[in-house]
This record gives sequence, C-alpha cells and structure tokens, in this order.
Amino acid sequence: MKITIAMLGLLATTLLSGCTPRIEVAAPKEPITINMNVKIEHEIHIKVDKDVENLLKSRSDLF
Repeated sequence: MKITIAMLGLLATTLLSGCTPRIEVAAPKEPITINMNVKIEHEIHIKVDKDVENLLKSRSDLF
C-alpha cells in the first residue's frame, strides 16, 4: 500500500513538473526610438533695491 502511494506521488510530481511555464526574453527586431519634442521656457524675475536699479539704468555697459 505504501509503495502504491509513493508511486502515485512520484507520478503526480512527474506530471506536474511538465506544466511549468516557459518564459522567453527576446530583443525587438527594430530599434527602440524615443521621440522627445520638449519646449522649455524660462522666466526669471529679479527684485533689486532702488540704488542697484538706478545704477543699472545709468551704467548700461555693466551687462
């Protein structure tokens, strides 16, 4: 009786091991392209003292 149970267990294990999923990893045939059309806009606000503002207005050759 024990041999029959052992044989059934071995048979079940053998049958279930044949049902393992197969995973395949393959590279694509054509290259991967990433299209990045990005528009970046900046806006910078600077707050200065009145003395510095007057200096910048009077001496435009600084910058």
